[in-house]
Amino acid sequence: MERNFIKEHGSSRPVWPKCLLLLFFMVLLLFVNLYAGSVPVPLKEVLRILCSDAEGSMAADIVLKIRFPRALSALFLGGALALSGYLLQTFFHNPIAGPFVLGISSGAKLCVAIVMIASARFLFPLHSLTLIIAAFCGALIAMGFVLLLSARVNRMSLLIVAGIMIGYICSAVTDFAVTFAEDAQIVNLHNWTRGSFSGMNWENVRTIVLSTVSCLAGILLLAKPISAYQMGEEYAQSLGVNVRRLRVLLILLSSLLAAVVSAFAGPVSFVGIAVPHLVKRLLKTARPLVLIPACFLGGGIFCLGCDVLARCLFAPTELSISTVTAVFGAPVVLVVMLRRQKERL
Repeated sequence: MERNFIKEHGSSRPVWPKCLLLLFFMVLLLFVNLYAGSVPVPLKEVLRILCSDAEGSMAADIVLKIRFPRALSALFLGGALALSGYLLQTFFHNPIAGPFVLGISSGAKLCVAIVMIASARFLFPLHSLTLIIAAFCGALIAMGFVLLLSARVNRMSLLIVAGIMIGYICSAVTDFAVTFAEDAQIVNLHNWTRGSFSGMNWENVRTIVLSTVSCLAGILLLAKPISAYQMGEEYAQSLGVNVRRLRVLLILLSSLLAAVVSAFAGPVSFVGIAVPHLVKRLLKTARPLVLIPACFLGGGIFCLGCDVLARCLFAPTELSISTVTAVFGAPVVLVVMLRRQKERL
């Protein structure tokens, strides 16, 4: 058991230099997102605007009111997606489990779309908290179906296929609901259902930061129980871990993180699967106390990079964020599946 624990959790080599590297790339991409776009703003001008808090000029409005909130949203929502994927992979003991693949993001998207359409039709105010609650309920419903199937399905591959089918069903129902939206809403709903970080404001950023940081703190408190749980449920119980309570917390936290992302940005694909694997390969460790903040940084870096490509690649036309994340995330999933197949052979 001790050998397995050491093998699973990596060597004792320091990982802080690589964590600093992740932090450096995060800051670098944050600045790239501030000056790159269809209307380029020189880096010196960006620094002047940030340092002096200049207002009134067109460049200042672009940086402070459009790009900065969007970049921070991409950073924190990307981190939330990566953490959600890490928790789901831990829960199911499967490397290709993630909020998008298991249909959790699609369930959250369905409930948010229904609430948005109802808000426009019945003229009741729509707040950020309402969207998060709706997305959380949808995520839990989808997760409930996945858990029911997991009790009946022995092979994890069949559970993943079932999760994908749940996602397709939720997406189909969402598309059906969008047909009843007002004409002025259809374009916005269509863009949102494809995934986008556009249209973020500082009020959204405050809600996003508060939600994701609270979840991050809760997950860090669970680092030791998660570490024991990764070695098996019996091993965790022998160390005094309440496995049932831990599994419930993993479900709730992963669903809440996926719900926050779906509420503000719509479904974003493959981030929750790809980033935890990339971070593990970079750090050469599986220790939760290291991987939890590293996955958060990695998810932020991944989404910041994909968002700047989505905005600038065919500017002024903007790609959906899921289109770009799928291009870079799907190959990682394929590599993971091929490696697992080789290990079984």
